[in-house]
Amino acid sequence: MKTFDIINYKDTRSGFGEALYELGKTNPKVVALCADLTGSLKMNAFADAFPERFFQVGIAEANMMGMAAGLTVGGYIPFTGTFANFSTARVYDQIRQSIAYSQKNVKICASHSGLTLGEDGATHQTLEDIGMMKMLPGMTVINTCDFNQTKQATKAIAEYEGPVYLRFGRPKVPNFIPEDLEFTIGKALQLTEGSDVSIFATGHMVWHALEASRMLDAMNIRAEVIDIHTIKPLDEAAVFASVQKTGCAVVAEEHEINGGLGESISRLLAGAYPVPVEFVAVMDEFGQSGKPEELLKLYGLDAGHIAGAARKAIGRKR
Repeated sequence: MKTFDIINYKDTRSGFGEALYELGKTNPKVVALCADLTGSLKMNAFADAFPERFFQVGIAEANMMGMAAGLTVGGYIPFTGTFANFSTARVYDQIRQSIAYSQKNVKICASHSGLTLGEDGATHQTLEDIGMMKMLPGMTVINTCDFNQTKQATKAIAEYEGPVYLRFGRPKVPNFIPEDLEFTIGKALQLTEGSDVSIFATGHMVWHALEASRMLDAMNIRAEVIDIHTIKPLDEAAVFASVQKTGCAVVAEEHEINGGLGESISRLLAGAYPVPVEFVAVMDEFGQSGKPEELLKLYGLDAGHIAGAARKAIGRKR
């Protein structure tokens, strides 16, 4: 089976920060807004290099979204930065009315998402954001898996016309996607080939899916791992191509089971190619304070649980 090795460990938010700085050097239309979390979002380099294009709005996230929408009218490409919880739930009305409905070219960049935020606990561990954002007509939703992919995605969305929600995280995680691997919005990335089960994973769960595929390989089970970095628009052709080979699937995501990637994939398959699907996600619960890896294991989002779900899906197929 094809293998991906860890290059190093880096936080995905730093991939966003580096790309934003590089965009600032090459595209004078790129501007950035932050809600009092410049360091946490790794936006310091951009702020220092381009102070005339950086707006520190303070703890006024709703105002930030309105400002960003207004900046697009002048031809600018605004990138907003704050925690995922504050990028969505706190400002949903402003995003719906001023950005999505109005089809403004705003890039909503959200860090500290999911259980892997860790010790900050349930109030900050947003697990509903993908569902909220994908339901907005015209909103592109991207959830990256490592530093390199986040950096590539940040550059890609600057070239894309239309509102985008880019989700990334806080902790240092395996960085394994080659830095020169092209990022294409809406195009899934096949990481391994398999014939027994398809594992569709997104965000931090992609590495855990690869680890699960190695566990399964030791059991002579060939898992096909697909990185769904773009949740909307979903790469339907890639989903169909994989399940037509394997006949069953697992969806792994650091998100509530309600409204996430699993819901999108199961809806797609139910309408055209029904197969057994198992879900590795947070089961209608809030998070809690703890170390990221401990929380993933507690909520059943680690490699062992993905491998177990794969075996269950295969059993249902037979």
